[in-house]
Amino acid sequence: MTTKQNSVIFLMGPTASGKTALATELCQHLPVELISVDSALVYRGMDIGTAKPTPAELAKAPHFLIDILDPAQSYSAADFRQDALKLISEIQHRGNIPLLVGGTMLYFKALLEGISPLPEANAEVRQQLEQEAAEKGWQQLHSELSQIDPVAGARIHANDPQRINRALEVYRLTGRTMTELTANKGEPLPFSVHQFAIAPSDRAILHQRIALRFEQMLVEGFADEVKGLMQRGDLHLDLPSMRCVGYRQMWQYLNGDCTEIEMKERGIAATRQLAKRQLTWLRGWQNLYRLSSEQEMAANIQAVLSRLD
Repeated sequence: MTTKQNSVIFLMGPTASGKTALATELCQHLPVELISVDSALVYRGMDIGTAKPTPAELAKAPHFLIDILDPAQSYSAADFRQDALKLISEIQHRGNIPLLVGGTMLYFKALLEGISPLPEANAEVRQQLEQEAAEKGWQQLHSELSQIDPVAGARIHANDPQRINRALEVYRLTGRTMTELTANKGEPLPFSVHQFAIAPSDRAILHQRIALRFEQMLVEGFADEVKGLMQRGDLHLDLPSMRCVGYRQMWQYLNGDCTEIEMKERGIAATRQLAKRQLTWLRGWQNLYRLSSEQEMAANIQAVLSRLD
């Protein structure tokens, strides 16, 4: 079995596919340490709605990059790559294998292929763009982006102010488009990577899992969790943390903007859309070994171990 000093394992998959359970079990069979690859799990105090591993699960299989930020802060793919590379080096130095598990596919891609040297956020430029949006609307700024950078304009939705703002910010700071800058990526991951993805074979099964998990979150107190976040006073729906699936819908319900039934329907629909995007990423992923959520745990573990021989 592989114990190469430069080995790394990726375990990817859509939400509610069983990644955490499989990664936790693999800790009993391999000298691995887990690194979370999830843009929602980085936030403290966001436990139920993100399906964060329980304290018991984390005691059995600790994860790095969980609970590292306050929800008022932001975390980028570049931040993740920097943190993950440092952790990978430390884990390998201890003679163990880094096992990166999660569903934020952009983070996996940034780690695997490198990331472009984009400028850091500039508060003055962002504020200027926010002011322009208040006066002219984000649709107008999206049209401006499409003229400057047609590729980014086609990729970024007209109702996605965060990404419109960032793309225009990059152009105003550098005089070059985001598409142009991202064409030249940094160094690819300098390790031997074993890539696995776990997902149900039938989309209907995944949808059922998502609905059941959302209902379970409600039982566990998701409403109270979001209520506590709202009461802080420094959080709002435009923050990256509050755009995590489920949180916006629950916030709107608690704010009286929709009914409980609508909140459930929208929350489940948003989670399904997330899963669809994750599966789309995986469909074209290279050098990927696929596992099935319907298989017995032992069979999936054996499949992983056999690929590492």
